[in-house]
Amino acid sequence: MNSTRTRRGTAAALTVLLAAALGAAGAGASNADSAAPKTRQIASSVLGSDYKITLTALRSTEDEYAASVRLQVYTRSAGAWKESDRATVGDMDGWFWYPLTGKGAVCQLSTASTEPAPLTVSLLLTPSLGCSDPAHFVVKQGRIYAD
Repeated sequence: MNSTRTRRGTAAALTVLLAAALGAAGAGASNADSAAPKTRQIASSVLGSDYKITLTALRSTEDEYAASVRLQVYTRSAGAWKESDRATVGDMDGWFWYPLTGKGAVCQLSTASTEPAPLTVSLLLTPSLGCSDPAHFVVKQGRIYAD
């Protein structure tokens, strides 16, 4: 009877250890998900020595499938690019993260080295839906204006 209790106690202890190990592995997996990239630059263009334009995908903190797109303008200052303005393209969390950060995400990014500089952006909604309607902006003296 004593050996039966010892075996049961050992089995119970092993079960607890196994459950703890599996729980720790599960916690590690969820931490790996939270370590996924939160931002990804999806396009960049330099307009002469005046402006640098970037489009960055920002993953939603509330919905892992949603994202926003940030348009940034940089101007040259003391030999380095310094951000001069930023705007959101479309709605906050209005894009899908995976198409936005995958191949063919930027359907159109066009601009010109003029003052003011016209800027047109069209991004992939989903592979089945295709591209968004173009969003038009103007960059004037380092500031972004909706066109």
